[in-house]
Amino acid sequence: MVLQTGARHRSVAGVFHETAAFAMNLPNRLTISRLWLTAGFVCCFSVAIPGRFTVALAVFLVATATDYLDGVIARRRGLITDFGKLMDPLADKILTASAFISLCAIGRFPAWAVIVIISREFLITGLRSLAASKGIVVPADKLGKHKTAWQMITIIYFLLLLAIGEWDFRIWTTLAWELGTYGLVPVTVILTVYSGAAYLAKNRALIDTD
Repeated sequence: MVLQTGARHRSVAGVFHETAAFAMNLPNRLTISRLWLTAGFVCCFSVAIPGRFTVALAVFLVATATDYLDGVIARRRGLITDFGKLMDPLADKILTASAFISLCAIGRFPAWAVIVIISREFLITGLRSLAASKGIVVPADKLGKHKTAWQMITIIYFLLLLAIGEWDFRIWTTLAWELGTYGLVPVTVILTVYSGAAYLAKNRALIDTD
């Protein structure tokens, strides 16, 4: 039976064809570089060196820039590929999940929020895997991209506070931490859950026909 899910769904077979042909274009190289930057970011939290949070902030900002640039370049140059549609949101999830877990590990981000956020990401990744088993590529939607942008803003905010703490500028950081914990975190969690529910509803045909 052929599943009709709209123009936004593309055959996964194209992903493997593009990998051999032109999948490693500039936007896709930027996407892959985000995985390497994620590894570097995690290393900053794993090694006790002076200024490690400042370096982590710098690395995360570069990784965030690649997320913006790969999409802009792909659209302007007509380099949108199935490989990019699949890997770009996956690289984003790995980056943000690594950041949330790293912040939680040092007691600077609530564990309950990390659990909710990562559970949502696993659920959506599972949906994409289900689609792939049916020969369909399900790209990220606009709401999901807004969610990712907000998550990155939240992470940058917490990393900035950690970096400021390294340089002894602590006059206002107590209030700033409270603002992040009781302001940014709930908004991020709510947007994450809402975007996940909306994505599932939008692609419920994949589940209904399984």
